Amino acid sequence: MDRDREIQELEKRLGISFLNKSLLNQALTHSSFSKENQVPDNERLEFLGDAVLKLVTTEYLYNKFPSEPEGTLTKYRASIVSDGTLAEIAGNLKLGEHLLLSDNEEKTGGAKRKSNVANTFEALLGAIYLDCGLGKARDFVIENLRAEVEKVSTEGYITDYKSTLQEYAQKRKWQLPNYKVVSENGPRHKRIFKVVVKIRGKIYGEGHGLNKKEGEQNAAFHAYNKLISEEKPNKANIKGLISKVRKRIWIS
Repeated sequence: MDRDREIQELEKRLGISFLNKSLLNQALTHSSFSKENQVPDNERLEFLGDAVLKLVTTEYLYNKFPSEPEGTLTKYRASIVSDGTLAEIAGNLKLGEHLLLSDNEEKTGGAKRKSNVANTFEALLGAIYLDCGLGKARDFVIENLRAEVEKVSTEGYITDYKSTLQEYAQKRKWQLPNYKVVSENGPRHKRIFKVVVKIRGKIYGEGHGLNKKEGEQNAAFHAYNKLISEEKPNKANIKGLISKVRKRIWIS
């Protein structure tokens, strides 16, 4: 009964009422829970949802940007459907709170792990497609990704964060960024690589990807943005600087 109430709460949050509630429950079942309890996991739904996500996003970008070449649309799509973006959306929908995990996976933070919640979002999309059809799945994708589409189209994108991060380090005469794969998880058809990047001996970013290269790019993305944010003077420093300038003017 508790699980039924959870499912109902999630349906209200999603704005979708499933005819087949078991599909939604399966979308929220991690492989670790499946192995312990002998129930279907969400990996097949994730596989299906990944295809639906790419189709809908591609169609949306194709219609929204009629003058953009294929290469630009591909880069837009890669940025929009990244694991980081999907994990953020899944977090907003609180999917992790309803994810069925083994005790060990739950204790190690599996409900908040980016790869888990990003995969759950795709599995949810696969369940919506099977239960409600492509039209509803399309509406769901566009509603949740529209803000990211606008962000990418207005702010632009960096095509190679690894090169950008390397140039950033070289300009400051630092040692080059060092990348390391720290874990591999997920089903065989969709292995998830977790990569960290160190700069001056400190981990500045971590990223996930379907291969080592993608993981490194995502790690570089987070590291570069962290470095940029650290460069920006905070308000307290600005106020202090203004105060010093005013004092000097008054004394002179």
